Amino acid sequence: METFDFGYSTLPSDPAPGLKPKHTNIVFLKTHKTASSTMQNVLFRFAERKNLTVALPVQSCRHQFCYPSILKSDFVHPHTLPANIITNDMHFSKTALQELMPNNTIYVTIMREPTSMFESSFSYSGRDCKSFRRVLTRSLENFLNNPLNYYRPEEDDSMNAHNCLTFDFGGDKDRPPTDVAYAQAFVAEVEQALSLVMISDYFDESLVLLRHVLSWDLDDIVYLKLNMRVATAKKSLTPGLSAKIRAWNSIDAYLYDHFNASLWRKLSALGLASVSREVKLLQQHQERLVRDCFGGNKPLFGIGAEIKNPVLRSYKPNKEVDIVGYDLPANISREMRKICLKYITPELSYTEMLLRSQSQRYLKNHRNQSPPKTQDLQQPKQPILPRDSQGRPNQPPAPGA
Repeated sequence: METFDFGYSTLPSDPAPGLKPKHTNIVFLKTHKTASSTMQNVLFRFAERKNLTVALPVQSCRHQFCYPSILKSDFVHPHTLPANIITNDMHFSKTALQELMPNNTIYVTIMREPTSMFESSFSYSGRDCKSFRRVLTRSLENFLNNPLNYYRPEEDDSMNAHNCLTFDFGGDKDRPPTDVAYAQAFVAEVEQALSLVMISDYFDESLVLLRHVLSWDLDDIVYLKLNMRVATAKKSLTPGLSAKIRAWNSIDAYLYDHFNASLWRKLSALGLASVSREVKLLQQHQERLVRDCFGGNKPLFGIGAEIKNPVLRSYKPNKEVDIVGYDLPANISREMRKICLKYITPELSYTEMLLRSQSQRYLKNHRNQSPPKTQDLQQPKQPILPRDSQGRPNQPPAPGA
């Protein structure tokens, strides 16, 4: 990966290359159902190419920083410090992050239009989230007709069912929608804490803006989409249902509307014609990536055991929802396979591999010191699995599930 290069013509940073080094100290607040897994993969790959350190959770936290608990420095594996990048799921705490990260860190997050985000969350978390599980018919319409019949704010997974973005940013998800003053103050707080808020509905445009904020090259932001639901799991929303979602998640809607407008002001300042040109170049590079990785064919999508390499199988949240993954054809070169695997490795597998490699590097650099004694300092022996709503580790899907 140190010699990563597709031979693409690199789009220079603005200002010109050499005048401004690439930013390498980055916090990405990974939100839920917002294309954040794809963005996380971009950061993981950048870290590997630049030999940077990614802060990763201690094993007792699994692949998240003990979410939904508020982030603490104790949640970070000591083998992954001092860190350049932190991107796994967390409940945001600027104070904790400032203790962990250098002073020149760039803080970034991503949002998604709240109606489509909530529909995705209802589908993805329907079996784990207690509020959703109470809806016996598994009907989004029934939940939204009277959310308070099902929602319990005190439950540890209630953020999945109400103002999840607000919760992730450290806000009060249960403020009444009539408290506009709180929403305004919270938006100002988030704006002060973060350098950039991306919008997943305009993902490529957001990446172009991120490229300029970080002084990166175009090659640094090329991606393949990860953690996508199969089309049959997605539900079309009527205008009436969309309005109910926005009303129920009013603070999230307020956040989104503000930062969507902010994104387009920043894009306009760059010049919309220039942004459009960069988006087109990015998409051309992605088309070439697909040709190189999949032998000139369309990506090889698969579900569960259809994917031959178990490392590439995406986590399946419940039996009703399938998550699309990729497989690679047998006829690509070994060198290209090594490169392409990084683009299609799901979050859990990539987190485990990074923890293993960074632990080996840490132990090599500290071999003359006394060996650590705590369990959290051991290299992972089991796959890192997410937790269910009771904090118990989920089991991976059985072959053919």
